[in-house]
Order: sequence, then structure tokens, then C-alpha cells
Amino acid sequence: MGVKSFVEGGIASVVAGCSTHPLDLIKVRLQLHGEASAAPSTVTLLRPALAFHNSPSAFLNTTTSVPKIGPISLGINLVKTEGPAALFSGVSATLLRQTLYSTTRMGLYEVLKNRWTDPESGKLSLPRKIAAGLVGGGIGAAVGNPADVAMVRMQADGRLPVAERRSYAGVGDAIKTMARQEGVASLWRGSALTINRAMIVTAAQLASYDQFKEGIVESGVMRDGLGTHVVASFAAGIVAAVASNPVDVVKTRVMNMKVDARGGGEGAKYKGAWDCAVKTVRAEGPMALYKGFVPTVCRQGPFTVVLFVTLEQVKKLLRDF
Repeated sequence: MGVKSFVEGGIASVVAGCSTHPLDLIKVRLQLHGEASAAPSTVTLLRPALAFHNSPSAFLNTTTSVPKIGPISLGINLVKTEGPAALFSGVSATLLRQTLYSTTRMGLYEVLKNRWTDPESGKLSLPRKIAAGLVGGGIGAAVGNPADVAMVRMQADGRLPVAERRSYAGVGDAIKTMARQEGVASLWRGSALTINRAMIVTAAQLASYDQFKEGIVESGVMRDGLGTHVVASFAAGIVAAVASNPVDVVKTRVMNMKVDARGGGEGAKYKGAWDCAVKTVRAEGPMALYKGFVPTVCRQGPFTVVLFVTLEQVKKLLRDF
């Protein structure tokens, strides 16, 4: 029963992660937008729908310094400057991350949920669901952190000046290069943040999905079917996005910073998570911690829907095994 839970969660996670990768990449680029190390470039901004201008062009171009940019403008600029394939930069790392991190967290959550469920009523309280999510998310993040660091770097590489790009050939090359140039410890850079974020996301996402699903079915609004799975999973995705975005911004910036082979020192941009959060708020304002929130929701929504809909279908297929 335990092994099957890991297999089911792993299949669903890989499908969801790879299918929503472009949205995750745009989210990472937005979270890094505003850092001083980015390469100056021309960014295409969409013209407001009711703007009046003599030019028939649908776009407005601004160069170098762009105070704000939205996910659509960033996506258009990304495709124009780096090509459509750039939307799938780091997808190999995403595949490895989902295989390690999400398989572990999904499997552990199901195992703990089944173990802690009241045998008489067949129900599990919300606090215990949250606890199962916290445990599963924390352990899963520790296992998958090297792939997470590689994914962030590969997704962010295109925004750096050409001379500073890492140009990893793939997730394997990224992990080997980091270990060789920055030390093995670099593979777990930001692990405390990753674990905290994973605990928050898993507890919010998995526990809220089960809670929403049970509430919908028990209220008689909908039956336990595809419609219920879609509604419950989308609501769970929004809950997870709201809860995790500030930690996600700090995690992304800490993982993306360049350091020397000793893992830190005077060259490190941030001394740690708290230092990163303080510097980000001071330089860009409190709402900088919610940078990338729109694509986070746009990614978490579809990701969570694909994740749980796929999971429910895989469970049906493997029910007799």
C-alpha cells in the first residue's frame, strides 16, 4: 500500500510539473526581476486596452530600466529574445525535482493519512491532515533540494549577461558543475527555505484539497467525480499560492545567487534567508515578496488541477494492484 502511494503520487507529479513548466519559469523570472545583476535589455510592454496613441502598434517598448513588468509582457519578451524553446529551460531539472521531491511528499502524505485515519469513522481531522502535509513536505524537500537549485538556476540563466551565464547542458551537468565549483554543500543552498516552503505548500495544497473535496461531497453540491476534483484542486492551488509566495521569492533569490567555492564569503549577495528578505523589502518594498504572484496562481491552479485529476485517475487504474 505504501509503495503504491509513492508510485501514484510520482506519476501525477511528473505529469503536472512538466505540463506547467513554462508558467513556473515565468514566475521565477518575475521573482528575480528587480535584482541589480540582471542584464539590461529591451522589454516589450503591452499597451493598455483603452490607451489612445497615434501609433497603430499594439506594444510599447521601453529599454533597460523597467520598474514593473507583468507575466504576459515578460513571456512575450522571453520568446522574442531567447526563442520559444526558452519556455522549457530547466525542464530536465523539473522532471528530476518532481521525481524526488513530489513523489516523496505525496507518498508520505498518503501513508500518514491512512495511518492516522480514525478506523471507526473513516475520517481524518484537518489538523492531522496539515501535520501529514508538514511532515511529507519537509522530508520531500530535503530529498529534492539539489534538483530544485538546478531548476532555479537553469530557469534564470537567460536573464543574466551572456558572459555570466552558466549554460548548463542539463540537470546532471548543473549538479556536477555546482558540486565541483562551489562545493557539495551548494546543492543544499537554501534548503531551510525549501523545506519551509515545501511544508507550507504541501500542508496547504494536500490538506485543503482533501478538506474541500470532502466538504463538496458531504454537502451534496456535487458528486465525487471529475467536476469535484477540478473545483477542489483549483481552490487548493490558490490557498497554496497565497501561503507560500513570500517564502518562494526569498528561496528563488538565495538559490540563484553566485558564491565562491567555499559556499559564501564576502562575494555572497545575501547572508541568508532573513538577510535576503530584509534587503528585498528595503530595496523594492514589501509587495516585492509577492512578486510573481499572478503567475504563481496561474501555475499553482493548473498544476494542482492536473496533479489531483491525474492522481485520481491513476488511483482508479491501480486500484486492483
